Amino acid sequence: MPTSEQERLARRLRDAGEDFLAERFGDALSILRPLASRYAAVAEVQELYGLTLYRLGRWTAASHRLEHYETLTRSVDQLPVLADCYRALGRLNDVHEVWDRLRHADPDAQTMTEGRIVAAGALADEGRPRDAIRLLEAGPLRPKRPGEHHLRLWYALADLYDRVGDLQRARRGFARVADVEPGFVDVHDRLAALGTADG
Repeated sequence: MPTSEQERLARRLRDAGEDFLAERFGDALSILRPLASRYAAVAEVQELYGLTLYRLGRWTAASHRLEHYETLTRSVDQLPVLADCYRALGRLNDVHEVWDRLRHADPDAQTMTEGRIVAAGALADEGRPRDAIRLLEAGPLRPKRPGEHHLRLWYALADLYDRVGDLQRARRGFARVADVEPGFVDVHDRLAALGTADG
């Protein structure tokens, strides 16, 4: 690829990335759609296009791009997103297969936790909430410095406790999230709905 073309592509990718981070997903899509077909072998294009499609809820198209990204790079960093596409499409066996690949790849803690959350969600979708709880309980529940992926894990676990009627653990889980990030999703509404342990 000529240097001038590389520079143009880098600029367009930078623009799309800024749109993506600003949650202007339609604008990002407009930039990326022509790039994705022209630069099918450029992993960064395929990755950002797949993530943009995912954020727009276009699960099938997103899964195809993320599968292609994995083929190009052999990277596992977007496998949780790919698994979530499969879950949205009801392809639960594929979710479990991706989780199996991910946990054997020994990725970074954030990627592993995100994959664990999606895999547990698939188990719950199958009517196996107790198995989902066990999977999440095996995750990093007591980190020294909680990140967003920890909050997502705690929230998902508290939600499952609520579903199976373990209200005390559900309250504790949602309260832990609220202590770290009071504005996280609808955590205060969930706590209010559960009430206090006495009432």
